[in-house]
Amino acid sequence: MVMDNAYLVFICEDFFYMWFKNLTVFRFAEPFSPTIESLAKQLEQHAFQPCPSHQPNAAGWVPPLGRKAIDLVHVVAGRVLLCLRIEEKVLPVSVLNQMVAERVASIEDQRRQPVGRREKREMRDELFQRLLPHALTRGRCGYAYLDPAGGWLVVDSASARGVEEITGLLRKSLGTLPIIPLEVKQSVTAIMTGWLAEGRPPAEFDFGDSCELREPGDAGGVVRCRGQDLTGDEMRGHLAAGKRAARLGLSWNDRVAFVLDESLVIRRLQFLDVVRESLRDSATDSAEAVFDAEYALMTAELALLLPRLLELFGGEA
Repeated sequence: MVMDNAYLVFICEDFFYMWFKNLTVFRFAEPFSPTIESLAKQLEQHAFQPCPSHQPNAAGWVPPLGRKAIDLVHVVAGRVLLCLRIEEKVLPVSVLNQMVAERVASIEDQRRQPVGRREKREMRDELFQRLLPHALTRGRCGYAYLDPAGGWLVVDSASARGVEEITGLLRKSLGTLPIIPLEVKQSVTAIMTGWLAEGRPPAEFDFGDSCELREPGDAGGVVRCRGQDLTGDEMRGHLAAGKRAARLGLSWNDRVAFVLDESLVIRRLQFLDVVRESLRDSATDSAEAVFDAEYALMTAELALLLPRLLELFGGEA
């Protein structure tokens, strides 16, 4: 069974909006303020090139403003937006396994003895390389921005893989990337559990309708709540049984809603109507102007929210 000689590419489309959905935030461990020219030149060395037929994947920097743009670095209000494009060959494991099984069965019928594990592995590698040029190609883009003045690197991903893809290539492109994960003085889990136990969020914040509670220990149970009153009797019962908050839905000043986890990763980030409505007065026919306005507003809101979040847990360690 051989796949058709098709080549499917999902292109990072022309820009339409700029709102991050998840946040993994790093601090620069030392002042970091490269010039835009030097940064662009360094990224150019690792600009995206389409995945060759004989390789399973490819990654590189592309213009954040879409396929019609040329600049790999986009700056608004001093904050530098980057976009990483990744292409991966899609070769279904079931197809590969079936072809290996068919070949193994044919050889065993001829030899009248089983095929060894090493030979199967070599056979699988050979078939993989033969099918690779005919595989479909799947593409995706990941975003991050640098805030030199604030000292932040903000990645639009909550997954370790997505974060490492961007930070890894950025480190390779720049030669160094002096960043550290966010660390606070007080336990995030203990503080969030305390808010729920008291039924009262901190000043400027409101509870959302979702949380994740866990029992202490690796084998402890997990309770995931969505669409629930986090101040109700059921929640208090879980807390009385010893469960602790690992994720908690919050909103800040009726402007931003999100789910915060115990590692200070922000998930399901939403900019609420009061924020988005502030853009309606700046109507424009330019897609780039809309993009820039959304990006500037988003990063300005986060520049206020992130320090406030750190304060809730005793400040940075």
